[in-house]
This record gives sequence, C-alpha cells and structure tokens, in this order.
Amino acid sequence: MGKLDGRVVLITGAARGQGEQEARLFAREGAAVVVADVLDDQGEALAKEIGARYVHLDVREEDDWRAAVARAKEAYGRIDGLVNNAGILRFNELVDTPLEEFQQVVQVNQVGVFLGIRTVAPEIARAGGGTIVNTASYAGLTGMACVGAYAATKHAIVGLTRVAALELAAKRIRVNAVCPGAIDTAMSNPAQLDPDADPAVSAATSRALDELYRKLVPLGRIGRPEEVARLALFLTGEDSSYITGQPFVIDGGWLAGVSVI
Repeated sequence: MGKLDGRVVLITGAARGQGEQEARLFAREGAAVVVADVLDDQGEALAKEIGARYVHLDVREEDDWRAAVARAKEAYGRIDGLVNNAGILRFNELVDTPLEEFQQVVQVNQVGVFLGIRTVAPEIARAGGGTIVNTASYAGLTGMACVGAYAATKHAIVGLTRVAALELAAKRIRVNAVCPGAIDTAMSNPAQLDPDADPAVSAATSRALDELYRKLVPLGRIGRPEEVARLALFLTGEDSSYITGQPFVIDGGWLAGVSVI
C-alpha cells in the first residue's frame, strides 16, 4: 500500500524541478495526481508517463485556478490535497529592482499561493478534509542579499501558511510549508534551462555552484529535488497528522549558523 492511496492531489509547477519529483513520488505512493503548470509540453509528457492528469495553470490567474479545479473534479471527483509549488526567482539588489520585476515575483510566488489556498481549500473541505503544502524557502526565514523580491514573497508564504492553518483547522485541513535551501534545479542553476548552452560552460557553472555549496552548507552539498519531495510527502500523508501551521526547513544545515572552523 502507498502512503497516499485514495488521495487526489494537485501540484503546481509540476512540469520540472521539485514539482516534477513531487508528482512522481506522489503517484508512486498511490495518489491520483493533477500535474499543473504553464509548460504544457513538459507537463503533458510527465502526466502521461506517470498516469496523471495535466492541466494548464498560470497560478496568477483566477480563471486558470477555477478551470484547473473543474478539470480535476471532472477526472477524479474531488480534490483533497494541494501542493503550491510554482515559483520564480530573480536576482537584483533592491535599489536596482524594477517595479515590474518585483510585481512579477509577487504575482507568481505570493498571489499564486493565496489563490491556490482560496480556490482549493473549499474543495478540500467538501472532500472531508486534507492537506495544503506551500513551498516557501530558506529565504522565507532569513535574509539573503540580491533576492529581495523572492525573500519578501517567501516570508509572506510562511505567514499565509500560519493564518490558513488557523482558519482551516476546523475544516480538517492541515497547512504547512516546506522551506528548501539550495536545491539542484533550474532555479538554482539557470544553465539547465538553456538547451543551446555550451556544455563546457554548463559543466563549469555546475562545478562552481557545487564548490560554493560545499563551503556554505554544513552537509557539504546541494540538495536534491527528490529530497524536498519526500518532505512534501510526509506533510501530505498521515505520518504528519498532528502537524499544522509549521515551516519545515530542508537546507543541509545552512540556516543553523556560520562555522568559523
């Protein structure tokens, strides 16, 4: 038996990275998975591979959320789990950040999570209860230079998680957040996104990042997206049945402090 047998879970940003690994793991654990993304070709291919359903979902758009919920209910009859995983990252010092860029990050990361909770929570309540897992960040619990917009939205997600947990507890909906540190995805290594990139340059970038995280992270390496997926699984399944309103850091010890030795 799987840990999510009988569950119907919608995962945003599920076409690649952490969301992809969450979709794969949840499907292996018995969930009926709804793969949601704006990357239609990748999302549809993944859904076909793992026996899931794909829905196009721009998390900034209310109409997209309503349509995604309708498609999920049409396919499976209900929704009792949501993983708000979709997000973007932009690098800039605050004083050099264009307003348009700041608002773009807010719309995807923060508004997207808000709309997900607002749209899907009533469906989870109608199903008799369930779970919401929001993807915050290491940067949602501390500061990080040059990612001010991202850090602001991830702090906001932690706050939304706590408020939603309080408001939805009576409806038997648990709400928690995962707070990843450096994870080996295209977000941490943009070279992975460019199919035309020089392989030598991409390899050199990967080596430089690996060396950086060996120094920064106490466990001496960058995290793997499947490790974040296992935390999301824990928070979605019954193993975490008495946990709600909490941010869970998964960062190899990065937030623990600074070693001077």
